[in-house]
Amino acid sequence: MWRDERGGSLVETALSFLLLSSLIFGVFEGALAVYSYHFLANAAHEATRYAIVRGGGWGSSCDGSGSTGSGFGSSGCVANATDVANYVASRNFPGLHLTAAQVCVKYLVSTPGSATTTCTASTTNTNNVPGDIVQVTINYPFTLSVPGVPSHTFTLSSTSQMAICQ
Repeated sequence: MWRDERGGSLVETALSFLLLSSLIFGVFEGALAVYSYHFLANAAHEATRYAIVRGGGWGSSCDGSGSTGSGFGSSGCVANATDVANYVASRNFPGLHLTAAQVCVKYLVSTPGSATTTCTASTTNTNNVPGDIVQVTINYPFTLSVPGVPSHTFTLSSTSQMAICQ
């Protein structure tokens, strides 16, 4: 019995192309996730650095309202949790659109036993003095979307902590 196999290679090529393109786009999306995490970690580090040089040892409060000319570049002032969160939101990190609501700032009296505790942000500085610890956690929703696969959103999170020096 004779079977007509015309068009069989076209179907095989189409299926192979679909599988290969999904694999390539999956690699691109994975690279984008790593890229986003890198800049998220950088944002947490920069926010912590911003907070440690603006500790409670200064006399005046920072104007971290986020408005133009609000003084994010100034030092010699006391930054609270809201100022730090607005600082992160005002930065233009490539590919990330961070908001102040995604930033959690904690002031701790000593080095915490666990940096993974639930973050309850406070806008008051109860421990914002030199020698204390500031901990900044940023949570960022990342959507993984690969053609042919249902998209999935997961949270990238980065935490940075340093001792307040001024």
